[in-house]
Order: sequence, then structure tokens, then C-alpha cells
Amino acid sequence: MNPLWALVPPLLVIPFIIFFGERRRNLREASIIIAGIVLLGINDRIYSAVKAGELVESGELSLLANFSLRLSAEPMGVLFGLLASFLWVVTTVYSIGYMRGHDEQNQTRFYCCFALAIACVMGAAYADNLLTLFVAYEAITLSTFPLVTHAGNDASRKAGRLYLLLLMCGSIGLFLPAVIWIATAAGTLDFRVGGILSDSGMSQLSVGVLLGLCVFGVGKAAVMPMHRWLPAAMVAPTPVSALLHAVAVVKTGVFTLLKMVTYTFGIDMVSTSGVANVVLPVVAFTVIASSIIAFTKDNLKARLAYSTISQLSYIVMAALLATTMSVTGGALHIVMHAFGKITLFFCAGAIMVSLHKTQISDLDGMGRRMPVTMVCFFIGALGIIGLPPASGVWSKLLIAGGSLEAGNAIWLAVLMLSTILNIAYLLPIPLRAFFKPAAPGQSVDVCEAPFASLWAIVVTATVCVLLFVFPQPLIELLGLIQWR
Repeated sequence: MNPLWALVPPLLVIPFIIFFGERRRNLREASIIIAGIVLLGINDRIYSAVKAGELVESGELSLLANFSLRLSAEPMGVLFGLLASFLWVVTTVYSIGYMRGHDEQNQTRFYCCFALAIACVMGAAYADNLLTLFVAYEAITLSTFPLVTHAGNDASRKAGRLYLLLLMCGSIGLFLPAVIWIATAAGTLDFRVGGILSDSGMSQLSVGVLLGLCVFGVGKAAVMPMHRWLPAAMVAPTPVSALLHAVAVVKTGVFTLLKMVTYTFGIDMVSTSGVANVVLPVVAFTVIASSIIAFTKDNLKARLAYSTISQLSYIVMAALLATTMSVTGGALHIVMHAFGKITLFFCAGAIMVSLHKTQISDLDGMGRRMPVTMVCFFIGALGIIGLPPASGVWSKLLIAGGSLEAGNAIWLAVLMLSTILNIAYLLPIPLRAFFKPAAPGQSVDVCEAPFASLWAIVVTATVCVLLFVFPQPLIELLGLIQWR
């Protein structure tokens, strides 16, 4: 099985999206769903091959000396590919209800850019070396920029400029020099078990500086102060917010750091040298500070945006703790957070389309008008908090265990404090929707989300519960990773 096939469905569907356009939008969106199902099937074939111990790789495109573009499949990438392809289908179905219900303009352009972004994500998921991953990382930034500026108003253009400025400056100014430094020190950019820098002879100071360049240069991971683009991008339509927060952009950021810690630095080098101790306090600060800021936001999407910043730093922290348990927990949290957070964003978009409300303070009594949506919001919130019967429990337990395995309980305390803050800023939303009386004169008629959107919301909320009950397949897949 050649991983290049994973790029074909999202790229091949783009001409069909353009051909069908706005006049035949049912065919346009049907073609996207078909492409998504085909892509999911391809990723499932790759998963089966990797699980059977087969070598899954593409040919290479040589660029300079021994540096080339090449794809191959390993367990962490397979997990990311399966996640992105499944959520592409679900988000497309959701978008049908949202984009039509909200009467959004330029829907054909939206779906084209979305498909292109998914193709880039597949390139990142199956990158065989750091050069390929860097190229895919940059392509994701460029392909999602038109989605951030989709509305075409002053606010979206301003958000788009900030989005492009922070991500491109971070990647070109910090991440690219780190890639060049690694290539010079190790003589290769290939991902290898145990890391390629372990025999490079670099000093501890040099490795620490290099690690810092990677953490802050990968701006999609949103470690403070490289986080500002993320809440600014919330001016985009809700399906774009879901794409940014659960499918493509931020998950590529933390996935990149996990891959580099595992296969470029090597978890033994990071854990034994202590170089991560300089960066970990900044990551811990991001976890707590963004949770506190989320608590102060009345705008629902803004609160969810700062929640995402905090949750991403869980994964960065897991990578920097550099134990088998913590990195496994970080990779698992990519999936668990994705389903919880996409459910919350789907619900936020449904509330805006159906009730035209965006502020949390206006949601009193809204649970009676949108009971299914708000129940799903409650499940998604439990997933983010890490409480049964939602999926976030397992990944958080693994990260917590990894902090103890690393011999430093202070990071466990950070996770516990953040979890308390998660409860404080998420649970009051469904509680006030169900148990506070509606404002005088407020309609009490049931007004659920459009059917397509509601279907997607129910699917992602259901998966949150299923991943709590049946986490074994994901844990078994991650158990195939060779750490050393």
C-alpha cells in the first residue's frame, strides 16, 4: 500500500467541486462525502498493513544531496490520518447544514480549500522525514488562510493577516533554522527510532536551544506567546473553527512536536539531558493562563478557543516529559481532544444558526429549545475535562502517569489545576442552558440545528462516549511504536 494514495481523494475531488459549483451543490457536496469515505477506506487499509507489520512507504523525490520528499506510515501517523479523514466526512456533513442555514457566500471556494487542507494533512501524517513534514506544515498554513478570511470583511482580513504573520514568521524565523541546524548536525532529516541527534555530539546547551526553536517555531501548537492567531481566527465560519481546532491546523502542530521528540531528538535524549526543563515552565504557564482567560470570556467561540490553547499544551507537555507513557498519552489526546472539541464547536455553530446567539450569558433556558444539541455539548465538555463517560479520561491519565514516571509531580499538579479550571469554565454552560429560566418574553419553541448539522453533532458526541468505552484499538495501535 503506497501512502501517496492518501493524497489522491482530496486532490481529485477539487475539480468536481469546481465543476458542480453553486448550481449543483447537492452533487458538489455528495462528491466530497464520497471522497472522504474513499480516503477513510485508504487510511484503514494503511492501518491494517501497519498492524500486520508490513512496510508502507512511497518512492522519494530527491531535492538536494540526501534530502528528499518521501512518505511512509508509522503508528502515530496512521492514527492522525484516520482521525483527519473521519472528521473530514463528519465536518462536510455538518457544513451542509451550517453553510446553507447561515447563507454563507463562496461555498465552492470553502470546500476546495478544505479539501486541499486535508490533502496537506495527509502529507504531514505520513511524512517520512522532517523536510517532508516541514513542507506539508507550510502548505497547511497557506491552504487554510482563505478559510480564515472567508467572510471577506475587515475583521476576517485582520485575523487572516495575524494568522499568516504569526505562523509564517514562527516557521520561517524559528522552525526552518531548527530544521537546517538538525540537517547540519545529523547529516539527515529522516525520522529514526531513538532519534537522529543522539549521536550528533551536540552539547546540552545546543540541544536545549534547538528544542526551544522547535517548540516556539511550531506556532500551530499555540504555546504562548505564539498563540494569538488562534482566538483571532474565530471570526471564520464555525466549520473552519472546527477544522482549525480539531482536524488540521493545531493537531498538525502538536503532531509535529510529538514526531520530532520521538524520532528526531529521541525520548531518551530529551528525558536524560534535562533540556526540556527550560521550556516546560512556559508550557505549564500556557496551560493555566489560557484556562483562566477562557473563564473570563463570554463569547462562546472565544472561550472554546482559549480552551484549545490549554489542551494543546497538555500534548506539548506530554512530548517534553519524554517518557513512553506521556508521549503515548499525548498522541492519544490528539484524538480524544479532537472529538470533544469538534463537538463543542459544532454545538456553538448550531446555536448561532438556530438561535442567533453567540454569548454564553444569553443561553439561559436554551436547553429546552435545543435539547439534543445541549446534551451533546455536555458530553463534549466532559470529554475535554476528562470525566466519565467521555473519552478524555484515558489520555489525561496517561499524561499524568507520564509526569510521575518522569519523576516530577509538579506537572501533575498543573494538570489537576487545569482540570478544575476546565470544570469551572465549561460545565456552567450546559447547566445554565438546562436549569436557568429563559429571559422574559423569550420563545420556548424547540428549534434544533439543521438536520445535517445535528447528525454530525450526534455522531461526534457518540464517538466521545465510544472512545471511553472502547479505547483499546487506539492504545494497541500506539503500542506498536518503537520508542528506542
